[in-house]
Amino acid sequence: MFFKKKRLTEIDYTRIPVHIGVIMDGNGRWAKKRGLPRSAGHQAGADTLKKIVTECNKMGIKYITVYAFSTENWKRPKDEVDFLMNLLMNYLRDAEKTLAGENVVIRTIGSRNELSEEIQQQIIKTEKFTENNTGIVMNIALNYGSREEIIHAVRGLVRDAVGGKVKLEDISEDMMSNRLYTGGIPDPDLIIRTSGEERLSNFLMWQSAYSELYFTRRLWPDFNINDLHTAIIAYQNRNRRYGGV
Repeated sequence: MFFKKKRLTEIDYTRIPVHIGVIMDGNGRWAKKRGLPRSAGHQAGADTLKKIVTECNKMGIKYITVYAFSTENWKRPKDEVDFLMNLLMNYLRDAEKTLAGENVVIRTIGSRNELSEEIQQQIIKTEKFTENNTGIVMNIALNYGSREEIIHAVRGLVRDAVGGKVKLEDISEDMMSNRLYTGGIPDPDLIIRTSGEERLSNFLMWQSAYSELYFTRRLWPDFNINDLHTAIIAYQNRNRRYGGV
């Protein structure tokens, strides 16, 4: 006789995901619904991020990677891009007082070349300030695109192969993974996307090969701790087979 597995209704803290990714979508729509400028939505989204990262840290999640600014976001109106860059700058500065106090390690992934010198210096300062913390590692995906990341990794492998540092037959998935911006970090167990869209949008495409995907219609500024718990419970109710039976 087969018994149906009982579905979890509360979080099992012995099976917390090690790494979650978050596509923070819906800031603009949140602002539009309220007759506010898009900048207000982005500010509200930044406030939500602090709350969610703090809760993840309390729950024992080891890594969170958040999609803050994609390589495609440069196509947005200049005033919106400028606001996002200023918001990021302020977020990094504030993180030294708030998230650092929560024992959070802050890192960025993505290409820094297109960022202003001021932001690049602030990134270095914030990463240095938090590097000895022992809590959750927050990766801020900034000027990030998964295709660009993969190309960057492949170019490095090709250079080493041409230079005789690596044999072609020795190139492996692990070697490729270690060349990505997330090298040394476990692949995400769970990826959450808000606002009702159901796609990865060039986010962690290599790393998410076996991630569980969770989509919610909740706009990011409205996403709260209960929503996070719901996503984790949904994850824990799934059977991760990694391609097996």
